[in-house]
Amino acid sequence: MDRRSQKQRMLAGELYVADDPELQADNRRISEWMVRYNAALAVPPDQRHALLAEALGAVGPGANIRPPFFCDYGYNIRLGEGAFLNFNCVVLDVVQVSIGRGTQIGSAVQILTADHPRDPALRAQMLEFGRPVTIGANVWIGSGAIILPGVTVGDDAVIGAGSVVTRDVPAGATVMGNPARRKG
Repeated sequence: MDRRSQKQRMLAGELYVADDPELQADNRRISEWMVRYNAALAVPPDQRHALLAEALGAVGPGANIRPPFFCDYGYNIRLGEGAFLNFNCVVLDVVQVSIGRGTQIGSAVQILTADHPRDPALRAQMLEFGRPVTIGANVWIGSGAIILPGVTVGDDAVIGAGSVVTRDVPAGATVMGNPARRKG
């Protein structure tokens, strides 16, 4: 019998039940934080940085997220030095999301780690799992792009606005479209 908590299973990227009391408490905590953070639109970036450090797993110097911002837990998000997320980004961070140094992310980008079983019987049990997302250094992601679970984006890559990234993007590559495909 597996005695691990649902949170331990979630963090391991294994099947878990999201409405577990411990995870609900974590979600309430981050929801309260998001209310405070998203009200801080007029606060200078250095003061918002301190707010980010309260909730996120790691926040490099000069990292900035412009409110409003939305996430599942916060503690699974790691921002490198000078990383920037523009208005209205969503990060579903049931497992780790790493965003590298100097990466710039446009408005309304969604970074998703949450996934669901393909087997309908497992979905009916309210089971889900996560696959980590890693975004390298000096990446540019255009507004409205969606990064799906399990994707790795290499350093210096460019993702066109509105793209749906379903697979890994090599370092230095430019991808765009739905699904995103390499250009040039």
